[in-house]
Amino acid sequence: MCGIAGVARLDGHALGPEADAVLHELVRILDHRGPDERETLRDGPVGLAFTRLSLVNPQDGSQPLVSDDGNLVLIVNGEIYNHKQLAASLPGGVRLNTGSDCEVLLYLYRQYGLEFLRDVRGMFALILWDRVNNQLVLARDRFGIKPLYYHRNDQRIVLASEIKGLFADPGTPRRFDWEGALATPALAAAPSFHQSSVTTWFDGVHLVPAATILRIDLRDGRTSEHRYWEVPSHAEESTGADEFIRRYGEILEDSVRECATADSELGLFLSGGIDSSAVLALAGPRREGMHTFTVLTGGTRDNGDAEHAEWIARELGAPNHQVIFPQSHAPAPEEWVRLLWLTETPMCGAEVYYKHELHRFARQERPELRGMLLGAASDEFNGGYSQVMGGDDWDSFAAGLAYLHRNTRWDRHPRLRHWWAEGPSFIAEQALDGRGAHTPRDTYRSYIVSEYMKVQQYNVWHEDRTAAGSGIEARVPFLDHRLVELTAVVPDRLRPRLLWNKRILRDAVGTRLPDRIAERPKGPFFYGSGTRHAYRMLADVMKANSYELVERALAAPGAGDFIDAESVWAYVKVLGEGTTDSPSVEMLMRVLNMGLLAEMAAHPPILEELSAGPIRAQYSGSSVAAAEADDHFRTGEPDAGGIPSLTDGTLLLTNPVGSEWYLLRNGEIEFVLEGNAPVLQVLREIDGVSKMSDILSTADVEMADVSGDLDSLLDLGFISLGD
Repeated sequence: MCGIAGVARLDGHALGPEADAVLHELVRILDHRGPDERETLRDGPVGLAFTRLSLVNPQDGSQPLVSDDGNLVLIVNGEIYNHKQLAASLPGGVRLNTGSDCEVLLYLYRQYGLEFLRDVRGMFALILWDRVNNQLVLARDRFGIKPLYYHRNDQRIVLASEIKGLFADPGTPRRFDWEGALATPALAAAPSFHQSSVTTWFDGVHLVPAATILRIDLRDGRTSEHRYWEVPSHAEESTGADEFIRRYGEILEDSVRECATADSELGLFLSGGIDSSAVLALAGPRREGMHTFTVLTGGTRDNGDAEHAEWIARELGAPNHQVIFPQSHAPAPEEWVRLLWLTETPMCGAEVYYKHELHRFARQERPELRGMLLGAASDEFNGGYSQVMGGDDWDSFAAGLAYLHRNTRWDRHPRLRHWWAEGPSFIAEQALDGRGAHTPRDTYRSYIVSEYMKVQQYNVWHEDRTAAGSGIEARVPFLDHRLVELTAVVPDRLRPRLLWNKRILRDAVGTRLPDRIAERPKGPFFYGSGTRHAYRMLADVMKANSYELVERALAAPGAGDFIDAESVWAYVKVLGEGTTDSPSVEMLMRVLNMGLLAEMAAHPPILEELSAGPIRAQYSGSSVAAAEADDHFRTGEPDAGGIPSLTDGTLLLTNPVGSEWYLLRNGEIEFVLEGNAPVLQVLREIDGVSKMSDILSTADVEMADVSGDLDSLLDLGFISLGD
């Protein structure tokens, strides 16, 4: 991983000496991305800045890279995994002068022009100066794993790996884009497919699109765009399920092997699920000495992630560090502000914080570690959310996708929304696509394209920044384009077999992993049964220092026009009184994040001057199971000797023609409970006079089976506990 940046004139003139100050400021701002080396170059209309993190050939990989004839100059952030094969395909007269995996790109461009990335595998963002044609070439990998932002006007363009770098140039606007942010469905967790372009959150800031090459003429600024990859749209009807599984396994193993190749130490984030466990298992000989890192919170304890991670690491012979976040822990306001400025996105939340802290711990524990393998982005393309979204089977999942797709199309034709608002609709759905749109629609493919955009807006964005903050490169084996291409062409008839509950992955690696992991159900990261722990932490961040972050966010430029301060204060004042298990906590955090980013955009802080707080420690117990008796995660669980009661306005009712029960508050249904749910058996026995121990005995339920649910109901104010 590296930091790349630059500035170039777009009017045919050369840069003056004043550009040197901008270039030096760029390398200072991006130093955390590449602490091993700094370089700047100013020549004619182009200035380049580079900071290096050495993973491949540390002694011989400096940049900028220059072609043998001096006509091409290149800086790259990322890794080209198949660089040796690509180098072997070059014409016989070409001799590479360095051991850099990126040098081959110079000669691929010279040979193929805008088709030079066609066969490249890797993650990268690049700036290439074609001196002969006086053109600037900008490009990113197929999934946008590595970032590249820019701001331009008629005279110049400034580029950087991170948005904060653009502020080194005084001509870049310093404003948060409130309207653009609020119009981004992903930010509001809207039940629709994701937008067709990535939001950058700041006025005047643009992002080089993934899988795209921009070519800019430096004489007049004329720009052309060349897209070199798309998610495939055809189906391989003649391929059988077994062949898909075989090919998937081979490609994944090859991808892990490539991602696990480096001349520096690599680690792995291990969640205990099939994705990261598969990466560990397929690392093979490269697994020797590879340290793994796991977040231990109340949430990962409750949902089993921490326990399964410890177990599979032991089975595969890899050291596992469980980094502990006690129930009482929450980052201080300044720590949250620093994380937000590092990540540059209002979607920063609990997951992002935990991963950032895991990287910090890993770098302290293993000072020579430079890269981290991740199991990220498997769910998005392997059907990982099918059960979460669909329930019982593929048909119910498909129905859920159809609902999301309809919502997405409503956004384009809002005047037609009322036809589907209540009851059955008698209007053909193609009305949402415009007159004459009668082509068959593949809703699942629309979903995959949506996931492709979501990965760019959220997943790879925060994975890049949280790693970069500690001088670490995040590597993502599941974002090998060959894997995504393969799952995208699974025909409709095989999708229930291969893409329900990640069956294609489970079957492909089943012989390499114990059943305990290979068949472990999908669980949301940090959430699921442990949701309350993550939300409680966010609530504590908001309340800290007498609501410091709330005050700052509401006072930020533009906040008065877009945030309802009265509503915010009414909500935050009751945090901890039955609201900390609500998704509204996370939504409010995103609103406050917007205000804080608006404040920092107006007056950009220096990242290194903001405190990140103390680095977390690892759990000192001999096993995760020992944490069950530990005070780290005690959250006021119901006392077996206490007397529970339903609070005023709370009712427990049943459906006489079904097995469901309903928990209501003030006449509104808040929870639907299945007839065999252990917590329901307890709730049915609550009478306001019986002790919890007697209720558990009568219901024939163990406290361990319901403590999390009862704790949440206490937090939410549905039950109270008396003496």
